[in-house]
Amino acid sequence: MVGQGEVLAVVQARGGSKGLPRKNLRLLAGHPLVSYPVTSARAAKAVTRVIISTDDEEIAEVARDYGAETPFMRPAELAADDTPDYPLFEHALAWLAEHEDYRPEIVIQLRPTTPLRPRGMLDEAIGILRSDPAADCVRGVTIPKQTPYKMWRDGEDGCLLPLMETEFAEPYNMPRQYLPRTYWQTGHVDAIRATTITKNRSLTGTRVRPIMIDVNFCVDIDTIVDFDLAEEAIRQKHLDIDFPRPVAAGGIRGWPQPIELLVFDFDGVFTDNRVYVLEDGREAVACNRGDGMGLSMLREAGVPMVVLSTETNKVVDARCRKLRLECRHGLSDKREALRAVAREKGVNLENVVYVGNDVNDVECMEAVGFSIAVADAHAAAREKSDFLLSQRGGDGAVRELCDLILQRLR
Repeated sequence: MVGQGEVLAVVQARGGSKGLPRKNLRLLAGHPLVSYPVTSARAAKAVTRVIISTDDEEIAEVARDYGAETPFMRPAELAADDTPDYPLFEHALAWLAEHEDYRPEIVIQLRPTTPLRPRGMLDEAIGILRSDPAADCVRGVTIPKQTPYKMWRDGEDGCLLPLMETEFAEPYNMPRQYLPRTYWQTGHVDAIRATTITKNRSLTGTRVRPIMIDVNFCVDIDTIVDFDLAEEAIRQKHLDIDFPRPVAAGGIRGWPQPIELLVFDFDGVFTDNRVYVLEDGREAVACNRGDGMGLSMLREAGVPMVVLSTETNKVVDARCRKLRLECRHGLSDKREALRAVAREKGVNLENVVYVGNDVNDVECMEAVGFSIAVADAHAAAREKSDFLLSQRGGDGAVRELCDLILQRLR
């Protein structure tokens, strides 16, 4: 099958890692390192197939748990410490062509050691490549903290020589702003035209387009300290990535068709989870005005909605009345309340979407067909979610979700 629209994502993960043994299977925020590129590839709209190239049966099994294919095992001679990348892709494309008559248009190279990929980045890289027919590949890069114009290499007699021969007399003594801008390849993504590999025998070719990666996502896993840095970045909840969930555990579920009921938690979803206490004891919260328009459009589109909240608070009731949302608050058991609502409305829980942000939402997220967490949700809710919004609670998360659903309904 030759696919003009076929985009093959290849995750490369060998079993032998001398610096950090079994690195690709070590847990990062509760999930194996190899699960992160698999998840990013599966989340990309333009990627049509995700495979893993590995020599290790355990890595292959874990990758399958998160949704990758393992059509072949990588030969041992291509899994040595010093094996370059190109033979892996030459082997993968040749095997798929011979055994499946499969020949993709674009190949995506994904490394587990750069797990923090911005959500939507793969689709953006593919779009850049397709927009330039003359381009051979798109490579993820960032602006480095240090410029190679100020770097040195070993010379003779223990002396140093400038790393680069340049048009400048002494670039290492020049102000940085007067030197040409340089880029550091981050390893997050290489989107490669398949003919660059099969005909030009290269993973880059000669015409390379950049996709800029925010430096905050640039953690390269090589040591246990790097794992700690990546884990802290995830814990801080500032990075918008596709968070892994095993397929075997019900993760990476598709949106219900149709959505029979949309259920919201209130605090931390409609609000930023803060409460303002006035002198007389009354409470106030901050909400986003944009949510109202989104909910109004969803209502017109025929999507039923309800709010479930553990709080007994006049603020919750008042805001829901303003938004014309059915609200049930003061709940001691949200999961049972969710089931009761589903029974009353005659809907199947598999066709219910639940939006939450904290540990008391997890049981509801597990009970429904599709679960969503706001960007700043507690880690437990993020891990159980099938979809992570890019906006925080009270800062446009509800409106973002409304727009997403309306897009799907068009």
